[in-house]
Amino acid sequence: MTSNTPENPYGQPAPQAPYAQPAPYGQQPAPYGQQPYGAPAEDPGKTLGIVGLVLCFVFSLAGLIVSIIAKKKSTAAGFKNTPANVGVILGWIFTILGLIVAVIYIIAIVALLNNPGLVSN
Repeated sequence: MTSNTPENPYGQPAPQAPYAQPAPYGQQPAPYGQQPYGAPAEDPGKTLGIVGLVLCFVFSLAGLIVSIIAKKKSTAAGFKNTPANVGVILGWIFTILGLIVAVIYIIAIVALLNNPGLVSN
């Protein structure tokens, strides 16, 4: 910024403070008292959401729990965690399907134990 004042009659740029670092090429220096922009914030539940999604395929109840925790962490930080959302949905679906299959197996075992004639030797 140049100015024609009695102290600066030729409009020379004002000298910067001796401790100021020059701005990298193509960037404007940060105003004094402010920090320059850094890297964007990282989602705290991102990795946990991916782990929860993968875990849904192996052990659905644990995947559901981990995905819910990841979703809550991301929501609290203001992020949308798509792997955690998918993990919650798949966790519920696989848990319900697992319970249905378990009930069918139990019914089949009880039916076979009560009717030994159903099993042919």
